[in-house]
Amino acid sequence: MNRLELLKKHFGYESFKNGQESIIDHLLLKRDVLAIMPTGGGKSLCYQLPALMVSGLSIVVSPLIALMKDQVDGLNENGISATYINSSLSSGEISKRLQGIRQGAYQLIYVAPERLLTDQFLNLCRSNEIAFVAVDEAHCISQWGHDFRPSYRDIPQFIKALPVRPVVAAFTATATPYVIEEIKNLLALVEPFELTTGFDRPNLHYRVVKPTDKYRYVRDYLKGSFTEGSGVIYCATRKVVESLSLKLREHGFSAEAYHAGMDNASRSKVQESFMMDQTAIIVATNAFGMGIDK
Repeated sequence: MNRLELLKKHFGYESFKNGQESIIDHLLLKRDVLAIMPTGGGKSLCYQLPALMVSGLSIVVSPLIALMKDQVDGLNENGISATYINSSLSSGEISKRLQGIRQGAYQLIYVAPERLLTDQFLNLCRSNEIAFVAVDEAHCISQWGHDFRPSYRDIPQFIKALPVRPVVAAFTATATPYVIEEIKNLLALVEPFELTTGFDRPNLHYRVVKPTDKYRYVRDYLKGSFTEGSGVIYCATRKVVESLSLKLREHGFSAEAYHAGMDNASRSKVQESFMMDQTAIIVATNAFGMGIDK
């Protein structure tokens, strides 16, 4: 099948969004890529679709557990064999998925950066053909980025440890010129195809307010403007997430907390409830990714 046929069959789209086709073309030509695309701009399809057209495994490095689960669930529903490896899984479940990778059960593997250099995963990748490595949220590799993750510094070491260097594609929604240069240098991108599709999101409205009583403001907003539908309220700390979600429930709102301090089963339960429209509001730290497809 060609790209458009795969796009229609697995993703249900008739055409590509701005920039997607160019990125996919260069990945298929085995050229490194650096793409800066806004959330909702279709970054994930830029590595999901090529994974169907290349031989070998395609690896996606992602820092967001909730986003990994959401995307893998969606891919499997669309007939694409994908899995993920991260800290939400038990050791037994990880071993089962690694065995599946050995047996060729998956085309696309999502992995947390902390797992890249574990003996099991690295040895498995060394014994398989790796078509490309896609680095999502690539700004996390830069100490000047807004969401620095030290484990992202393991990515270049992982790539160097492979017998054959795969194509490397870096994706982020936002990065300053300095961070862009850091991404290119730290990931050692080789003459990458670079594309910025812009930052404007016409479907988003930005407004800054400074209420004297934050909780009253949130409560009044939900009562006045948020009568149906679903949404995410982001908070800076786990403590605020817990207290705000509790207050909202006490005032009759369908709200649940989500943060990295919760156990894996609780986080999964909350995410499933939100996706199935059983919970209307998620109160979360940035552990809950904005790219959740809802």
